[in-house]
Amino acid sequence: MAALLTVLTSQGRSNGQTLSAEEDQLAKEVDDPTAILAQVKFQDLYTPQNYSTTAQTNTLQLRPVLPIQAFSFFAFQQLIRPTLKLQTIATGPSGKTITEFTDMELFDLFVSNWPDPKQTGFSWGLGPTFVFPTGRAPKAGNHAWQIGPAGAAVYRGIPDLMVGFLWQEPMSFAYTNASAKPQSQFEFQPLISYTLGHGWYVKSADSTWTINWRHNTSTTIPVSLGVGNVYKTEGPELNPWISFEWTVYHQYAGITPKYTIRFGFTLLFPHLEL
Repeated sequence: MAALLTVLTSQGRSNGQTLSAEEDQLAKEVDDPTAILAQVKFQDLYTPQNYSTTAQTNTLQLRPVLPIQAFSFFAFQQLIRPTLKLQTIATGPSGKTITEFTDMELFDLFVSNWPDPKQTGFSWGLGPTFVFPTGRAPKAGNHAWQIGPAGAAVYRGIPDLMVGFLWQEPMSFAYTNASAKPQSQFEFQPLISYTLGHGWYVKSADSTWTINWRHNTSTTIPVSLGVGNVYKTEGPELNPWISFEWTVYHQYAGITPKYTIRFGFTLLFPHLEL
């Protein structure tokens, strides 16, 4: 009887350690733009205070990540990530707002297998980024078809630490409105996360620095800090998280978020590949 209890206890510890290791591995990958990990990410971005208006704003965001395996004639894996937003937007200095779907964003990242990420801890990818003019109201979209380069690089060679970046640079080439303005902007998202164990992690990985290249157009530099947890279920793995963002620098930005609270919930499908 004692021997049986010892065996069951040992198996329980082993299963618990395996489960924790799997959760920690997923915690390292949820914010990695090069990770071959199928996800569906829901976010609510609540901004209680904006620059240049008294209005409080909000954004509901849906962002799936679809990994596509390499083909025999094409050696690169792909990550396709569309972003859909329903945004409550301030229309002026007063508290008036409108709620509209904004322009749809998408990038298609081709992830390199050289050098071997498992051996070096380094992964990277390149591909195109697109912006589709789905926003109808002027404040919800730029009425411009846009395309440009995108790239990401991540280093996970230090235990529990992930550092990297995602870069996109969409530029307009066609317009749906005669009054639409040309678009050209640099978007840089720094990525840092640290795994604490049992699926818990802290991160600074949600903020995107945006520099519009045209004269007298906006520049915004926000920073964020958040915490999340990955845990396994009988269905998809779950990842609830929260982060806080502060725009530390802005120029020619007009109405732009000052403080933002992000509530996120991600469904993870680590064994799903197209």
